[in-house]
Amino acid sequence: MNLVERAIELTCFAGGKLPSRDALLVAFFDLEKQLGEQQKSAADLQSALVIQTQLVGKKSEVITSQQARIKILEERLNLAAIERFGASSEQNPLQIDCFNEAEVVTGDVTDDDAESTDDNEKTTKPKTKRNKGLSADIPRVQQRITLTDEERAGAIDTFFVTVKEELDITPAKVQVIEHLQEKAVYLDEDGKRCIRAAARPAHPLGKAIASTALLAFIIVSKYCDCLPLYRLEGILKRYGGSITRATMANWMIRLSLQLQSLVNLLQEVQLTADYLMIDETRMQVLKEPGMDPTGDKWIWVIRGGPPDKPVVIFDYDKSRAGAVAGRLLDGFEGSYVQTDGYSGYDWPVKAVGAVHLGCFDHSRRKFVAAIKAMPKAKKSEGKPAKCEVALEKIDALYRIEREIKGLPDDERYDYRQQHSVPKLEALHAWLVENAPKVEKDSLTGKAMFYTLKQWPKLIRYCEHGQLRISNILAENSVRPFAVGRRSWLFADTPAGAKASAIFFTLIESAKANGLEPFDYIKYVVDNIAAAETVEDIEALLPWNMK
Repeated sequence: MNLVERAIELTCFAGGKLPSRDALLVAFFDLEKQLGEQQKSAADLQSALVIQTQLVGKKSEVITSQQARIKILEERLNLAAIERFGASSEQNPLQIDCFNEAEVVTGDVTDDDAESTDDNEKTTKPKTKRNKGLSADIPRVQQRITLTDEERAGAIDTFFVTVKEELDITPAKVQVIEHLQEKAVYLDEDGKRCIRAAARPAHPLGKAIASTALLAFIIVSKYCDCLPLYRLEGILKRYGGSITRATMANWMIRLSLQLQSLVNLLQEVQLTADYLMIDETRMQVLKEPGMDPTGDKWIWVIRGGPPDKPVVIFDYDKSRAGAVAGRLLDGFEGSYVQTDGYSGYDWPVKAVGAVHLGCFDHSRRKFVAAIKAMPKAKKSEGKPAKCEVALEKIDALYRIEREIKGLPDDERYDYRQQHSVPKLEALHAWLVENAPKVEKDSLTGKAMFYTLKQWPKLIRYCEHGQLRISNILAENSVRPFAVGRRSWLFADTPAGAKASAIFFTLIESAKANGLEPFDYIKYVVDNIAAAETVEDIEALLPWNMK
């Protein structure tokens, strides 16, 4: 109600007379009070509206954040399900060629393809049927299929043709070796009888009932073929040998103590290399003093050595601290050390003055994981996701490595400078541009930021032809240990863990030098007890095996 309306109202109330001065003042004060209350009410409403708008904005931010979090958790859940129930291959899960580069589309011809092509072109040339899966080094026994006398009658000549090859195997043969020691009786100067006995061959375990062949069989069965001792106990029992797993475990620990000197010599040879690869994996040891039985202990693996003397060293330690890597690298004077992205390697590598290389496999795996965790709807879209694009760019680098495999170091270096370096520069520019566009905590974001963080180490393989794009040789060496761990699960004591490291060292070093593990282990066990000098131990090194 305005002042005019209030004045009219007062006039009517006073019988048509004008209101007094006091009445008008009261009316004005009432109107002023009403206007103040109305303004205050409007301000309160405006303030409440602002607060509500802010609350809506905050709730929208929370919803957006929760949606992003849900997306990340769904991604991780998909990956966990795939890792548990799906295939473990690290190949591109989509295998899509629609956005590959030109060299990807054309494809590479493998050695097997080349051989099959040559065979097709030479169909007129007679040849022996030989199964490619059967090594030429396997001894062969001929079994002749002959004609009958009636079928051979009237023939001017006969000949044999190899029509088939079969892989044959003779099951394990168990026997007891009785050692008969010859003794001679003599009469001394006084006419008393004395006995002279033939010298017994040295045995690494003295009076143990296990032959050196049985010891080699147990070692190779457990540490190469991943059979736990309780299974070996059952196998030997079927053949009539009642040997408990506790006895076999005791044999392994006692024998490993004698083999330590050989492992020390292998490590000395390895440290003369110019290029080493290091990796580590978990191992459970139940009775490690002062530690939880279920806690993680570690097996460390170092692969490297002179080009003609590759060595694989396994070492057990209860810690994963960088000090362990420092101990293993102590005395290394080479130029390069390659590891994964674990920061514990940084200062030990720097301490020995070596160049630190990264591993592209670890970067690639993160992008593969991101692709595997993608929703099916996303995979069916025509436009590739960023993780797919990154994987294709990385795979292009691996294709180059396959092309130059087997070339001399200088030619590998030149080829990388011409082909790999430009692709690396393009990949880095793409990562820098696209990393801010993805959620940092998503699998794709983690893969991108990990790659960028490791970038200076990842590209160093192009600095020399002998270097590799990844730490794959060390990982391949540790893989048999990881497979065996699924069978025997744990080591009871640190002594058992150290014994395992020694036997894995000998077996993997034998494989790296192209030796059959059983032949080499038996050779070592046959001769280790009689090795008294450094020269005797040097004769047991893999490359010196007769």
